[in-house]
Amino acid sequence: MIKEVYKLGNLINEKVIPAVLKFTSTKAIRALKDGMMYTMPFLIVGSIFLLLANIPIPIVANWVNGNRLGIVFSQIFQSSFNLMAFFAVIGISYTYIKNEGIQASLAGSLTALSAFVLLIPSSVATEDGNLAINVISKDWTSGKGMICAIVIGLGVGWLYSFCMKKNLRIKMPDGVPQGVADSFAALVPAGITLTITGLLFAVFYFVTNSSFAEFIYKMVQTPLQGITDSFWGVVIMAMIMSLLWWVGVHGGNICGAILSPILQSNMADNQAIIDSGKELSIANGGHIFTQQFWDNFLCMTGAGIVIGLVLFITFFAKSKQLKELGKLAFIPNLFNINEPIIFGVPIVMNLYLLLPFVLVPILVGASSYILMSLGILPLFTGVMVPWTTPPVISGFLIGGWRVALWQFIIIVSSIAIYYPFIKKVDLTLAENEL
Repeated sequence: MIKEVYKLGNLINEKVIPAVLKFTSTKAIRALKDGMMYTMPFLIVGSIFLLLANIPIPIVANWVNGNRLGIVFSQIFQSSFNLMAFFAVIGISYTYIKNEGIQASLAGSLTALSAFVLLIPSSVATEDGNLAINVISKDWTSGKGMICAIVIGLGVGWLYSFCMKKNLRIKMPDGVPQGVADSFAALVPAGITLTITGLLFAVFYFVTNSSFAEFIYKMVQTPLQGITDSFWGVVIMAMIMSLLWWVGVHGGNICGAILSPILQSNMADNQAIIDSGKELSIANGGHIFTQQFWDNFLCMTGAGIVIGLVLFITFFAKSKQLKELGKLAFIPNLFNINEPIIFGVPIVMNLYLLLPFVLVPILVGASSYILMSLGILPLFTGVMVPWTTPPVISGFLIGGWRVALWQFIIIVSSIAIYYPFIKKVDLTLAENEL
């Protein structure tokens, strides 16, 4: 059995890992992964003000609403969280162009923003049935526009870079201020980009009487959200992330780069349900698998949910090596950082710890999904916390006492599942140290 596992490990290292690394090092994935990070500060800041506008303490909530501070807090939320697609298209295109070594990357990202606005709907139905035109709906600047923002960010990033590399630009003589030179250099690439996106707009407007963004939402984003926001979607992603980490590849970065836009869209859809005055429920279209689910359940205390292992080696290990590692890793692990554990124990390619490292996230993901689908745990709103927020505290902030209690139960479960496996590793190391 051990030989079979080692053969599997060698196969993964020789065949799978090179393919995964090649995929993650492509220009598109690098731009997507790094570009999406530009959205995070605004999502978290917006979430903080959403929480302040809806503090679940009646006395405080009444004071906030009585002084009309809730209106101010909600406006800050609307102007940050609900513009996530804007931030995504700017961040992705900027990163792509910058990675190509082109100086005028900001002009390129602003071109991408212009193209994005051009390709989303410019009208919205009012409550009385009329049509308001020449507007930018926050439905499309938030969750519904995320996949479209990715497509446009990558597409414009490539096209703008192509134009610049082919010298399809106006070159100013030496001595012209850099800012002026950059603006003229961007003129031709921006013109070409907006002309092409304008033609794309015309095709959808005249042929389908809709928009490119609506097409992407219907044909791409909705199916992706449906596939990922399922029981098996949660289980499979939890398993893939852990297996990637076990063979020494950063599973969080790889899975996060692909999942983050979809999970953030799910989160935005949930908040939109609340904003519409409806109850946040699965029956009303609510999503279970959101960014908070990923951060605060599947990645709680890091990949593999290793808090049980960390507590054991910190307080009960007999091996000097593990005791010292526990002293170094305990505090970081409380803030969801577990690289010292993964590479220090190590967990990477450790057959004794493969099963719990993969099993715990799968069990947590599956049970959390079931509890949410049954209504025992609440669906997540737009409230997010930084991924480094310690468990239980993070659970209370994003979902109240029920999520905080569930995180505590996850910690206890992690201890119980990891205990027999890490104890075996500890005894083996202790014997070797004699």
